[in-house]
Amino acid sequence: MNDALKALAAALRLDAPERETLRLRFGLACARRVEHLLENQEVQACLDGLQRYLAGETDHAALDVLARRAAELARGHPGSPSLDGCGHAAVSASHAVAMALAGRALPAADYAAYAAVYGEAGYGAAATPSAFESEWDWQARCLNELASAAPEN
Repeated sequence: MNDALKALAAALRLDAPERETLRLRFGLACARRVEHLLENQEVQACLDGLQRYLAGETDHAALDVLARRAAELARGHPGSPSLDGCGHAAVSASHAVAMALAGRALPAADYAAYAAVYGEAGYGAAATPSAFESEWDWQARCLNELASAAPEN
């Protein structure tokens, strides 16, 4: 768990209703960071839909539909038939997208970090907390930058 990110999120009141846009932007940034691991074009389309929502090109009802679909796709991911880790990283990346669309920024960040580490170095690295440090540092910096630029400040 990214303790620095949790502390920053608490200080920013990230879960407050008025911080929804910040949550969505941060979730999008985390999911974009691992989108190269996605195997399903429909999950990619859901992620692109979040981008369109944040650009004001679609409404919240459409976002809700995409969030439900992304969750279904993530839950239904077949995983990997091999032991190389790639498919498992794709499962986590798919869950990162689903969490991002649902506005669940911290779980999106957790899934994205796991996907990044697992996709890069496999299960052994993912079982080692220190393997996550660079990703966790990036996440905290990213959230801080997004919060500094957020109009609701």
